[in-house]
Amino acid sequence: MFIVSDKQTSERRKTKVLIVGAGPAGLGVATALKQAGVDEMVIIEAREIGASFLNWPRQMSFITPSFHSNSFGLTDLNAIDPDTSPADYLRTQHPRGEQYAKYLRAVVTHHELPVMTGVRVTNLIKQDGQFLASTNLGDYQAEMVVWAAGQFFSPRDQAFSGAELALHSSKIVDWTELEGEKFTIIGGYESGVDAALNLVDLGKSVSLHSRGEPWSSDDPDPSRSLSPRTFDRLREVIQSGEKMKNLQLFKNSDICRIEESSGWWTLLDQDGIPSVSYTRPILANGFYSGLGPVKNLFNHDENHLPVFSEEADESTLTSGLFYSGPALVHRNSLFCFIYKFRARFGVVAREIADRLGKPEFDEKLKSYKKAGFMNNDLECCTECECAIKPAETAPEPNAFS
Repeated sequence: MFIVSDKQTSERRKTKVLIVGAGPAGLGVATALKQAGVDEMVIIEAREIGASFLNWPRQMSFITPSFHSNSFGLTDLNAIDPDTSPADYLRTQHPRGEQYAKYLRAVVTHHELPVMTGVRVTNLIKQDGQFLASTNLGDYQAEMVVWAAGQFFSPRDQAFSGAELALHSSKIVDWTELEGEKFTIIGGYESGVDAALNLVDLGKSVSLHSRGEPWSSDDPDPSRSLSPRTFDRLREVIQSGEKMKNLQLFKNSDICRIEESSGWWTLLDQDGIPSVSYTRPILANGFYSGLGPVKNLFNHDENHLPVFSEEADESTLTSGLFYSGPALVHRNSLFCFIYKFRARFGVVAREIADRLGKPEFDEKLKSYKKAGFMNNDLECCTECECAIKPAETAPEPNAFS
């Protein structure tokens, strides 16, 4: 395994391609680059390989199912390259965080990827056609950079007044460790509903406040509605009757402010309607983009979302700076799941290989194109809907307006 620890000398290192982040996004692009014939690269990671997954709550697992069907030409949905399968390696369908981190380490070993851990980027600039990355262990110089730092360590914990008084769901190690019997959750999408269902399973009472009503959404983009697995879990609670008594869902309740008093917290929604929580509120409102120190090297749209070129997910402001990961958006379509953003690994690798003058990169990336890791047809990502409409509606819990 070509993992180099943080015991490095503080000197400038030069490479053709610098990849920042050793999660699925960074390692996925790295394997594609190696397949395309690009060996002059370095992958740096602020913590350790798969750090985000190692910090998931113990009860959290993938909502996208893993299934080994590579031999039939169908790649595991959670795989980061066409030749591996988390299901085959881990022998599980919905990997937990520590299991998936183990899979990522196995990919690094198999492909002999040059990963350096404990290297945190503090600044990135481009001068004289070269990128200079300042880190806690010295500078790195590169012709091109792939920013693949994840979002997990950039929680939206200051998104509104008093949000810092809540406990962000990403800070929870184990749901069993929370003291109290009644909890309030802010956020109604995957992370919020997952938190609510975990607490209900433990016999706790939960009030969940959602900006919309995602449990009733029929949006064709799976990033904007609950996953089938989450619907199944919610359905079990609804049908159990007894458990449903412990779950209250408040739709169209956009919490805009939290105030702390002695022994309780007051939550106020968009209409100023208050509710009280006698345990610290749990914030499950997602994450910032994770662009961190390179945010100013990207253009942003009217919704403050970063803008990427459709040709190769490159900054439209800083040439040679590419992005890979869950903040990827094209034509208002979210690429936030692994099976979505991995569809661009080959696109980024092809562009970089081309600029470096590597021979026969299209031929070398054929397996990526065949497996759907080289999708440059963005119409398919934004316009396709299933021809057959759902036979049944989503489970309808009693939700308070």
